[in-house]
Amino acid sequence: MRLRPVQRNGLPLAQGVLYIQSNLCRFHGPDNMTAPENTPEPNHKVGDAVADAVKDNWVDRIAPVATRPYFRLSRADRPIGTWLLLLPCWWGLLLAMLHDGQARWFDLWIFFACGLGAWLMRGAGCTWNDITDRDIDGSVERTRSRPIPSGQVSVKMALAWMVAQALVAFVILLTFPVNAILLGILALLPVAIYPFAKRFTWWPQIFLGLAFNWGTLLAWTAHTGTLGTPAIILYFAGISWTLFYDTIYAHQDKEDDALIGVKSTARLFGTQTPIWLRRFLIGTVTLMGLAIIAAMIGQRGNPLALLIALSGACVMGWHMVWQIRMLDIDDNDKLLMLFRSNRDTGLIPLPFFAVTLFL
Repeated sequence: MRLRPVQRNGLPLAQGVLYIQSNLCRFHGPDNMTAPENTPEPNHKVGDAVADAVKDNWVDRIAPVATRPYFRLSRADRPIGTWLLLLPCWWGLLLAMLHDGQARWFDLWIFFACGLGAWLMRGAGCTWNDITDRDIDGSVERTRSRPIPSGQVSVKMALAWMVAQALVAFVILLTFPVNAILLGILALLPVAIYPFAKRFTWWPQIFLGLAFNWGTLLAWTAHTGTLGTPAIILYFAGISWTLFYDTIYAHQDKEDDALIGVKSTARLFGTQTPIWLRRFLIGTVTLMGLAIIAAMIGQRGNPLALLIALSGACVMGWHMVWQIRMLDIDDNDKLLMLFRSNRDTGLIPLPFFAVTLFL
């Protein structure tokens, strides 16, 4: 374009000048101008991976393109959450078997049913979380590529997918004893509340712990028919463990969370996080140890069996110590690595419990 420049005295000059359009994107971000042709569209396409998904996961590689947004809603591309929901179920089942010294064929079904149920209910819970957090997720760098805020799937279709997963999980639940079925239905309460917790409390991780460790109570009751004190103690051990690993996880989003007003233990603890993680470590190991003692004292007279079972809790604690030593609350790659390592943390007690069954 051409502009008509003037001198200081207001008289026009004869020559023309070249107007160079300023690059507002350089200083004020891409929202202030139209993206150039070689800039990707802001909304992800159906085939695009979610930012924090596991690299080369099966959803991005082999799942039919049309199904990918739904599997991503279920976090099938990030299996760590399913593990964290499943492992307390297996703790509860094996501890119940240690308690009464019985192993039945039905326990094998409980074992596999917990796996199926954990995958389905984690998927339903994550879908619900994405529905309720769709506006927040769109404001956070790590989550804006999720299916709803990126436009890959509508809220209506996400609701339908959530209901479908929950119904299949309910069918599996119906194969359990009545008391376990009632506990499974009651589990929907903390699942429904959790996504809103970050809006009203600095401790949303407690609500996550209430939901993610419910399987401890469920699996114990599926085996024994009734809820027992050892299972309740183990449930609180799992909640302490959840506070541990999800505080590490939440540090990835602390800057975005602060900007949009979302609360978390990561923001609450700040640089004091290692101190609090040590407290959660102690709480996890102590409560798991008490649950083991409550389950086995008076039921099994073999002190070696008790020692081996308790060793599982102690070795799990050492793995948590390693995580604290590796922690860097400002290194998101390391934070994600440590969070994912909690699959191994939760697996550690299981072989100790299994060996104890044969003693």
